[in-house]
Amino acid sequence: MNRLSTSRTTRRSRTALACLATAAFGLMTSAAHAARPDFQMPFACNQTWYGDTYEGHGLRYAVDLNHKPRPLSNADLGSPVVASAKGKATTYNPHPGTGYGKLVVIDHGGGWTSWYAHLDSISVANGANVAQGQKIGTLGKTTRPGNEGMSAHLHFEQRLNNASQKIVWNGSTIVYDKYEVAYKSRNSCGTTPPGGAPGTVRTSGSSLNVRAGPGTSYSAVGSLANGASVNIRCQKVGETVSGTYGTSNLWNNIAPAGSNKYIPDVYTFTGSDGRVAPDC
Repeated sequence: MNRLSTSRTTRRSRTALACLATAAFGLMTSAAHAARPDFQMPFACNQTWYGDTYEGHGLRYAVDLNHKPRPLSNADLGSPVVASAKGKATTYNPHPGTGYGKLVVIDHGGGWTSWYAHLDSISVANGANVAQGQKIGTLGKTTRPGNEGMSAHLHFEQRLNNASQKIVWNGSTIVYDKYEVAYKSRNSCGTTPPGGAPGTVRTSGSSLNVRAGPGTSYSAVGSLANGASVNIRCQKVGETVSGTYGTSNLWNNIAPAGSNKYIPDVYTFTGSDGRVAPDC
């Protein structure tokens, strides 16, 4: 649950202090067992994330996720987090009495829930129904007072009747008791999640111009700050530009259908080197 930039031993000991017994949580659902939902990774299609699991990690089968392997940092802060499966969201800002910080819990029915902890922000209303792949928040490092030394990461759990379960996504159980295991998301591949595929503006610190078309010759129709979250409705080939993520002619439409607002894909963190949305 708690990712620290110090040694693994220190992280584990401080993690154990940060988490309380599962009995403290009241999200008990039906006692009747039900088929496991078709869980996917809590990140957009084709993104690769690295998972850490270890004994003493709060709930035994939880996983900590970062976009890149060590050294741990706050580079992932603000990255979009999406629903692992459809369900009804309960939000906590923060979760009381624990180290979970800002938390979203999604009830998938039949006793199954998924937990998304330490969020930097929450993007859904309490009690809202969410679709698989829908953005529910951004990755963060929120916790309780006195435990602020951890680095940004997503602490993720799957539970059945409030009991921790081995995590399964895309039909496969994740690897346990190992660090830096790479996983590639298949969440909503082939479809665009409601509101668009999530992305984050990444520049050297300056604002990014939003253009009326896929090129710098189009008029500027606004700007976005470094770290701003966007929803990519569709993508279009246009002018080739160089930016944070190399050189590409792919541009991201971040406007509702019928509008033209584009930013270069090379300034957009999506977790994928390829397309994340259909052609415009």
